[in-house]
Amino acid sequence: MTEPRTTPLHAEHEALGASFTDFGGWLMPVRYSSDLAEHHAVRTAAGLFDISHMAEFSVTGAGAGAFLDHALAGRLSALATGRAKYSLVLADDGGIVDDVIVYRLGDESYLVIANAGNRAAVRAAFEERACTDAAVEDLTDVSALIAVQGPVAQRVLEETAGIGEPSTPWADQRYYAWADATFDGAPLLLARTGYTGEDGFELLVANDKAPALWRALLAAGAPHGLVPAGLAARDTLRLEAGMPLYGHELTRGIRPAQAGLGRVVVDTGDFVGRAALDADPAARVLVGLVSDGRRAGRAGYPVLRGGTVVGEVTSGALSPTLGHPIALAYVDPAAAAADDLAIDVRGTRIAATPTALPFYRRIS
Repeated sequence: MTEPRTTPLHAEHEALGASFTDFGGWLMPVRYSSDLAEHHAVRTAAGLFDISHMAEFSVTGAGAGAFLDHALAGRLSALATGRAKYSLVLADDGGIVDDVIVYRLGDESYLVIANAGNRAAVRAAFEERACTDAAVEDLTDVSALIAVQGPVAQRVLEETAGIGEPSTPWADQRYYAWADATFDGAPLLLARTGYTGEDGFELLVANDKAPALWRALLAAGAPHGLVPAGLAARDTLRLEAGMPLYGHELTRGIRPAQAGLGRVVVDTGDFVGRAALDADPAARVLVGLVSDGRRAGRAGYPVLRGGTVVGEVTSGALSPTLGHPIALAYVDPAAAAADDLAIDVRGTRIAATPTALPFYRRIS
């Protein structure tokens, strides 16, 4: 068995007493103190996440936009420089290979962030869809990615020693946009994106600068309540925000419309996966479910209507913010709005009510 890889910040995590888990082939911190404390810190102040396991690809050249229009499910050539867009890598039949975020860095330059476990699949898809006037480079092994998420994220970055003045003033930075900056004289990309439902930034920096940046962010954030946070908190945060996780809500066997992502797929152009537009009316659809009590449905638990299994939970937890169980599940279309659903939690039926996503929405 191949040993999991470590990020450039592994020694920092060990020094902080982190517990680790194998995630997407990487040894990643799952928690530092407690899942709940880290979750609540992100909702009330800020959390610091190592997300260097994510895969990064640069796409450059005169045909970069046209290449991405073909390789992905959105019209990336229409994306303005300085902005970002959520998109999908689809298979020929419309199944989801990965979900990605694309940043337009310039007229002929883009950055694509993919999931850690799908790095090889995305790279293979890009190679299969290659064109002569666009070059794709895998930057994963030379880049580190750090996320600062929470209501005070911007203040923390403004006060972090070593971060130079960004190309876009802090007050003018928009959501799903990016700005150039420097850290200790080296290039730093500041992306106002995230996976927690809170305001926040993702910072791309060279591997050799990552440990010093991590320590500087911790020092600047400590007076504001920032704490290092692991994968456990990240999962409950993204679940409350109704955001899908590849391997749970998104898989090769799921089409975008089933996952509520039909808006991501354009209806023009010759992109791989146009079959995604041909929705199967009988295919199960993703819904949010809420329950009373303290017992939460987990991935793989059946969703019942009467005595019939009508779906399956893909993610579930007792929401730390809301105080009651929440879950994402794929259910038969006829059951998507039913008021008589239940989750089979280890032999006990727990009533579950469909609800609009997200479960939690921050107050701007």
